[in-house]
Amino acid sequence: MNTRTSKALFPILRRLSDGRFHSGQALAHEFRLSRASIYNMLSQSESMGLTVHAVRGRGYRLPDPVEWLDGDVVARHLGTLAPAYAINLRDSVDSTNTALMAAALSGAADGSLLCAEHQQAGKGRRGRHWHSALGGSLTFSLLWRFESGLQSLAGLSLAVGLAIARAVNRHSRHPARLKWPNDVLVDYRKLAGILVEVQGDMHGAAFAVVGVGLNVRLNEAQRDAVDQAVVDLAEMGVTVGRNQLLADCLRELHAVSTLFRQRGFAALREDWLALDAYAGKAVALLLPDARSVQGVAAGVDETGAFLLRDGQANMNIYSGGEISLRLDAGR
Repeated sequence: MNTRTSKALFPILRRLSDGRFHSGQALAHEFRLSRASIYNMLSQSESMGLTVHAVRGRGYRLPDPVEWLDGDVVARHLGTLAPAYAINLRDSVDSTNTALMAAALSGAADGSLLCAEHQQAGKGRRGRHWHSALGGSLTFSLLWRFESGLQSLAGLSLAVGLAIARAVNRHSRHPARLKWPNDVLVDYRKLAGILVEVQGDMHGAAFAVVGVGLNVRLNEAQRDAVDQAVVDLAEMGVTVGRNQLLADCLRELHAVSTLFRQRGFAALREDWLALDAYAGKAVALLLPDARSVQGVAAGVDETGAFLLRDGQANMNIYSGGEISLRLDAGR
């Protein structure tokens, strides 16, 4: 959805997040808008994935409480780790990855974080749109700078997936697992997606913009908009607030990136394999040239490349972000 949002929409929604009814007249007076403008804005929030109850004679309210993101709260949860991040929270952006990529090219520092309540054109892998629900998703991008060049970044998206799964598993009785190269799954349904975009020299200064989208609470319309099976934290019984969850993601990302910078993905491989959702499963890989290859998933190597055992027990190695992995329903 590319409709531009009014700057007044988010302050109004924050006013409604106390769970009580607020009359259109009171909201119009407080925000110095017409009642028609209030109505039109709150109607727009429905298309952004957030339901607003409107009751004649009583006004508007949010049926489910929303914990809005707050940089001070996130920093408090991070504690001594807070100085590692420059936290920037926005109400609405086109795409956190696109905005942070522009900031990176203008010299933004390592550890710069951009988190948005709403993305008008969120980016997924392979040119797809990332669907998120206002107040019901966690969407953020993080900038990491490297002096060891692009050649040292093999397996980075897998490392990020491991960190996000660990953060979720702090709170979930249903373990989040990993799908190569960069999805977080629960029962083979997608909980979170990762998009890593890199720029720089092969052997010199380089940077990565790490984008994460995590489903917290999706409504039926949001689920229907996605072309694959999805799951959210609410369905899993996870009730942790989004500020705590963001801090936990950042804490796990810090731990993973520290090890990755020192020793590469090889240092994280065993932990990744322990959460591999597809290990030993019959799978099909759809390659960039539209060919499909079948075999048995055999984990990943020390660079994060996918290992596929074919029918003759030969081990084949596949790498590249344009490969799609699926369970092989025919076997």
